[in-house]
Amino acid sequence: MNLITVLEKTVSTDTSELEAAQQFLEQAAQQNLPELLKKLSDILKHGGNSPVARMQAGLQLKNAIYSKDPTNRANYQRRWLQFREDVRMYIKKNVLESLGTETIRPSSAAQCVAYIACAELPHNLWPELIPLLTQNVTNINSTELVKEATLESIGYICQDIDPEILASQSNEILTAIVNGMRKEESSNHVRLAATNALLNSLEFTKSNFDKDPERHFIMQVVCEATQSHDTRVRVAALQCLVKIMSLYYQYMEHYMGPALFAITMEAMKSDIDEVSLQGIEFWSTVCDEEVDLAIELSEADEEGRPPERTSRFYSKGALQFLVPILLITLTKQEEFDDDEWNPCKAAGVCLMLMATCCEDDVVGHVLPYVKENIVHTDWRHRDAAVMAFGSILEGPDRNKLKPIVEQAMPMLINLLKDSSVVVRDTTAWAVGRVCEILPEAVINDTCLPPLLEALVQGLEAEPRVAHNVCWAISSLAEAAYEIAADTADENVEPETYCLSFYFDGIVTKLLETTDRADSNQHNLRNAAYEALMELVKNSPKDCYETVKKTTMIILQRLEKVLQMEGHINSTSDRVQYNDLQSLLCATLQSVLRKVTPEDAPKISSPIMTALLQMFNTSCGKSGGVQEDALLCVSTLVEVLGENFMPYMQAFKPYLTLGLKNHAEYQVCQAAVGLTGDICRAVGKNILPCCDELMTLLVENLGNETVHRSVKPQILSVFGDIALAIGFYFKNYLSVVLNTLQQASQAQVDKTDYDMIDYLNELREGCLEAYTGIVQGLKGDADEINPDVNLLQPHVAHMISFIEHIAQDEDHSDSNIAACCGLIGDLCTTFGSAMVPYVDKESIQALLTKGMHLELLNRAWSTQAFRCELFLISSVSLSLSLCLSLSLSLSLLLLFYVYILPLLLFLFMI
Repeated sequence: MNLITVLEKTVSTDTSELEAAQQFLEQAAQQNLPELLKKLSDILKHGGNSPVARMQAGLQLKNAIYSKDPTNRANYQRRWLQFREDVRMYIKKNVLESLGTETIRPSSAAQCVAYIACAELPHNLWPELIPLLTQNVTNINSTELVKEATLESIGYICQDIDPEILASQSNEILTAIVNGMRKEESSNHVRLAATNALLNSLEFTKSNFDKDPERHFIMQVVCEATQSHDTRVRVAALQCLVKIMSLYYQYMEHYMGPALFAITMEAMKSDIDEVSLQGIEFWSTVCDEEVDLAIELSEADEEGRPPERTSRFYSKGALQFLVPILLITLTKQEEFDDDEWNPCKAAGVCLMLMATCCEDDVVGHVLPYVKENIVHTDWRHRDAAVMAFGSILEGPDRNKLKPIVEQAMPMLINLLKDSSVVVRDTTAWAVGRVCEILPEAVINDTCLPPLLEALVQGLEAEPRVAHNVCWAISSLAEAAYEIAADTADENVEPETYCLSFYFDGIVTKLLETTDRADSNQHNLRNAAYEALMELVKNSPKDCYETVKKTTMIILQRLEKVLQMEGHINSTSDRVQYNDLQSLLCATLQSVLRKVTPEDAPKISSPIMTALLQMFNTSCGKSGGVQEDALLCVSTLVEVLGENFMPYMQAFKPYLTLGLKNHAEYQVCQAAVGLTGDICRAVGKNILPCCDELMTLLVENLGNETVHRSVKPQILSVFGDIALAIGFYFKNYLSVVLNTLQQASQAQVDKTDYDMIDYLNELREGCLEAYTGIVQGLKGDADEINPDVNLLQPHVAHMISFIEHIAQDEDHSDSNIAACCGLIGDLCTTFGSAMVPYVDKESIQALLTKGMHLELLNRAWSTQAFRCELFLISSVSLSLSLCLSLSLSLSLLLLFYVYILPLLLFLFMI
């Protein structure tokens, strides 16, 4: 009874009672969690207890097994499986018997059943569960509440468990779900639970969709559910159709004409937003799929094979019917903008996807509407016309669109001053789209001056309008610079560009915008700083004086903001303070990259002083600010090079704090990256700090609490340190090589694409470390340093590691490049002794693939004669092998490395 009272107090409005109840439950869990969970399951099971006590018992039980955080969830599931079997059986029996006995929705028991299942089913435990749940639903004597709670449980299981685990039981699961979805089912609660369960189970029903009779029956039940009078059931059924189209596009031809087209068109026209949204989402999904299919077709053509799937061009066929509905929906916007997703916004996105998918075909359906409504007396129609125009800019042929856009620009510039704030907002967005997608239509003597005047004036408009104006300026700056760079010498900063005359005025206005009293609305301050960064980044030589002036302004602002530290009184003030610091840091990075090596030392001291103050005040308070400050230091290191060394003593304590910040892995990651940057910049000057830095890096590699994304970067930094300190690295060689050997043997779950990416990053980190160590120990002198011979016992493992990567079909192109680079460095270092290691079919195949990748990169690169490290290394390899391998092999390598790239380069010229 005490536990029941405690559970009822967990919803108390009295803070002291609430805290006491939570403390009691925490202590009980620490003392004897299995016994606590047994008692909670008893309370949940017995219907005589109050609904609140039962609900909270189920909630506490569920929270002991499940967490949204993946790491915690895995730990909770492992802990559950370690309970004695009789304890687990007792709790499972209670929660199963609780299904359908609660009076409060949703069912707490359903969640408990589901999350225990998610812990046990992957380990082949509780095999009788799915048959029992199916029987609950199909049994004619089951009550409405039993069916509903059981289907909820099935839905929760399907939502959180790996689909492969339940694939073999998909028939039983579908039997239960379809039974609950039938139109003969009188309870809408049951139908809703069943439809939601189907939505969550579609991934592992592929075998059922592969069979015509089963697929026909599933589609019939779903289509019938879309006609339900209960809006919730109808929306859930439409969501199922959206997901089915995404997963099983290739099977939909049989249903599109007779059912899906009519169902979704009717849904799009609905006055109920939730229904209309799903109808629009269906056709957005169709477009997404057909764009992907077009890409697959193009790839298949290039490879000379038939595509695995082909498009049925549903979007093109439906275009004439879809566009009018979407255009009408665009007129249903709200005057006061909010972040809520609504049919109007969804229609705009769908129209953009239609343009991408249907290309030129969409223009003829949209343009007449735009011409007719862009001068309409009703602002909603003007706004819809501008939105429609902006939505079709990407997809259709640029050459065909250019004259249309040029003709429309005077009208759009005029609409930036429209009486309706909504129209002005949408117009600013459309102008930004033009600047991003078709900049050549506005960068001309006729359009550019009035456009810039209107954009600068637009920075004084309402925050929502000014935000889009900032984006338009960003896009325009980038496009203008690219056009100027195309006409300048390769790799040379342009002398001037079309915005030079206006540059200082735009920068001044953007700085004013960041200081607007209302700049915290609609993310305007961020947008203005981002536009400023883009403008500075894309500035030619004749704007450099303004860039220098801007650098000092940003520095002054940062110093001023840092003086506010002692005046922060609330959490919201702290958030704004941290955001402003981060913004100023990011802007400082942008302007610093444009500062010349001659000017950088003149301003580095006050910048470093401000950054050190930021580190001092943000440590333990804001990881985001620390990360931004570390990135800013990285930029300063890049600009100063060896001249950064005078600041190292003052900065090192904050660098080590960053390396120790395991809780905020982005900070740790930034600190690791900065360590590599400093080593590359200052070279052997880093030696006094090396012992401490290497100790921290090695500790982080072995620390399980350090986020996995940090570890590949640490391995790469070992290579940076080795390159920086040369033969002194032999002091760390044993520990690092053992670490690399362990890391190179890592294995991951190949069914998880994220883990495959991580494995490739880890391998690349190892390869970069090995490369840096080989080059560092070898030295730059003509005579190879004898210390490099310390690596000879490890060469066999390096080659074995490379062979393993070559044989793994999931390797990345960058892995191959790094492998080729390492082989070349080993051959250059150890000469003919490498022949037994590299005179293998697998190594030759890898080198050939590496060379082909380089040739492909050359073909698509504007810098056609750029040599990557791995190509240079391959040259070294081929020259070394000339001494030992057959003449034909050597000539083949030399042909690939020298002659073919030269011919390709001459051909491209």
